[in-house]
Amino acid sequence: MDWESMRRDFAVTRNYNYQNHAGIAPLHRLAAEAIREYAAQVEETAYVVGGLYERVERIRQRTAELLNANPDEITFIKNTSEGLSFVANGLNWSTGDNIVTTNAEFPANIYPWQGLQANGVKVRMVLEEDGRIPLERLMQTVDSRTRLVTISSVQYASGYRTDLAALGEFCQSKGVFFCVDAIQSLGVFPIDVKAMHIDFLAADGHKWLCGPEGAGVFYVRKEIQGHLRPTCIGWASMKNMWQFHPYQFEFHDSARRYDSGSLNLPGIYGLGAAIDWVLDVGVENMAQRLLDLTDRLTAGLRDKGYRIVSSRAQSEASGIVAFISDVHDLEEVQRHLQAEHRIVIAHRRKRLRSSPHVYNSEREIDQLIDALPKH
Repeated sequence: MDWESMRRDFAVTRNYNYQNHAGIAPLHRLAAEAIREYAAQVEETAYVVGGLYERVERIRQRTAELLNANPDEITFIKNTSEGLSFVANGLNWSTGDNIVTTNAEFPANIYPWQGLQANGVKVRMVLEEDGRIPLERLMQTVDSRTRLVTISSVQYASGYRTDLAALGEFCQSKGVFFCVDAIQSLGVFPIDVKAMHIDFLAADGHKWLCGPEGAGVFYVRKEIQGHLRPTCIGWASMKNMWQFHPYQFEFHDSARRYDSGSLNLPGIYGLGAAIDWVLDVGVENMAQRLLDLTDRLTAGLRDKGYRIVSSRAQSEASGIVAFISDVHDLEEVQRHLQAEHRIVIAHRRKRLRSSPHVYNSEREIDQLIDALPKH
């Protein structure tokens, strides 16, 4: 792959050494163009020309291809929290049921489940250990009252990548629903919902896909859609949605039953262009490039005296590198890098966090290492 030429598709490279894709990524050129194309069409012809919703169906198919799902298992959401809330509020719960998760999750994968505690549902959190979430601890925490295991594919503050295939197989063997917050890996590490036995998946597109905010994807396995009650119902939830009268209350026989009304078309257009880019490059190529860049970064950080929190085991490493210092004010370091060197990284949970993307160069990795204060 010609990674250097790919930099032309990211205008942010003219202004910053941007390594915060685990936060909010810059738009890919094609995503920005798709949004502008939508705006121009609607500005000039409104919806008279048509074809706008036909394009959504093509994007649904491409999204399914990315996840190895079927198109009727995919719909679009405004953010990860919405998709996870669909699951939390759409399943039938009983007093005494429990949900297994971790204490390292982004709040989007905590608060929807904590909201069920008023109904007698318990949330069990497995503790992070040295930047890892031991798989055996998750499995040991599941008991006969566990209804669902929910976890991030990659942890936002440590970069730990979960073995989704192993955890999904375990959940299936126990008859437990398996839910994945995929926002920190979708587009750059392979996700196969069939092979990984994933029941529910939600992810926004504004991180590693380099799409716009407010447009994400929601996957529900076909066989269990009848178990997940739509909790926000509108005209677009219905099988005959374009038949406005007489009223006919009958849900779509697909994940579109979780739609309620008009879609965020400009956002979905941008998301679709970003997904096309990822599929054209190849997720496996993305993953290898990210591991190469972050291996270079971790080696340089260690040489400079920083302690790496992120696991760098082959099956656990990701595009996120979290590191700490015992002698520097980490918030001040983060501010200094951005103000003085135009290097953008993040500060999360008392750790500095770099999350480069495939278009970042080796020069930019070395620039970050050089600009960090020595121990």
